[in-house]
Amino acid sequence: MPSALPLDPPQRLVRTLASQHGHAGEELGRAGEDWLGELPATLERMLGKWELTPDRVVSPGGRSSLVTLVRQADGTPAALKLLAPYVYGVRERTEREGAALAQWDGRGAVRLLRRDAAEGALLLERLHGEMSLRSLPEARATLEAASAARRLWVPAAAVRDGGEPGADCLRTVAEHTAASCAFLRSPATPPEVRPLRDEALELRDALLSDPPEQVLLHGDFRQGAVLAADAGRAPWLVTGPDPLLGERTFDLARLVRDRLHDLLASPGAASATRRRLNKLADSLDVDRERLRGWSLYRAVESGVRHMSSGNREDGELLLEFAGWL
Repeated sequence: MPSALPLDPPQRLVRTLASQHGHAGEELGRAGEDWLGELPATLERMLGKWELTPDRVVSPGGRSSLVTLVRQADGTPAALKLLAPYVYGVRERTEREGAALAQWDGRGAVRLLRRDAAEGALLLERLHGEMSLRSLPEARATLEAASAARRLWVPAAAVRDGGEPGADCLRTVAEHTAASCAFLRSPATPPEVRPLRDEALELRDALLSDPPEQVLLHGDFRQGAVLAADAGRAPWLVTGPDPLLGERTFDLARLVRDRLHDLLASPGAASATRRRLNKLADSLDVDRERLRGWSLYRAVESGVRHMSSGNREDGELLLEFAGWL
């Protein structure tokens, strides 16, 4: 059996799982702690099961998974991703992400090589994790991001009828945001934020009352999730989906606030934000007001979650961004 690397989980992952005690409930918080404790054994087990030789653990890595660069039995490079019980359980997360990647089958996204839902393991083609769209100038990055997003939007009916294992686990935007609505209505929302919170909730209800065509969404689409690929593949491929079924503007809402600290430092940040939103809507032929609504809702939801987990600085920045919209 291949020998695993000495494993010291990246601190970004450890901090994220610890924050679940604050906003996702004690049961899920304990599940994260248990998962971290079993992580070395899980990694060793999957290396042996799939005959993989480890190169190194990716650090700082992601917030909800451990990624280890590996080589397959024939020497082909790959990436082993072990999913943590973050927001959802390990099996459900694996089935959902695996179903989306299988549906895309390498078209615009990283190619899925193998999966094991019970272990929360995905074996993926290896991309250049050190080079995302964030390495490009903003105008070029936005153009490439729009092109990448467009390739992912498979009609929801095709996903449901495609027969991919795990497709029945995919939630709709309505189902996904129902949980965050309950959180926003809880005492976790500071009193001074509640007027903006109320506006976000009203927008969410209005947007869901008359939705456009439903497609397969990445769910956490942003420049940092689009990585450079090897020659022979598309130059940029999407990774790390948190897939949902819903309207296109929900997927773009996270992208609107990309490079938020840079945006804050620029003159006329509020005007620049609105120009970015309008340009993105026009380039992908989606409704500006729907994109504005989902951008505001998702920023408020993320801002309140950051504040509730003790990250007040980023929480306040997200809420300031929502105010610009």
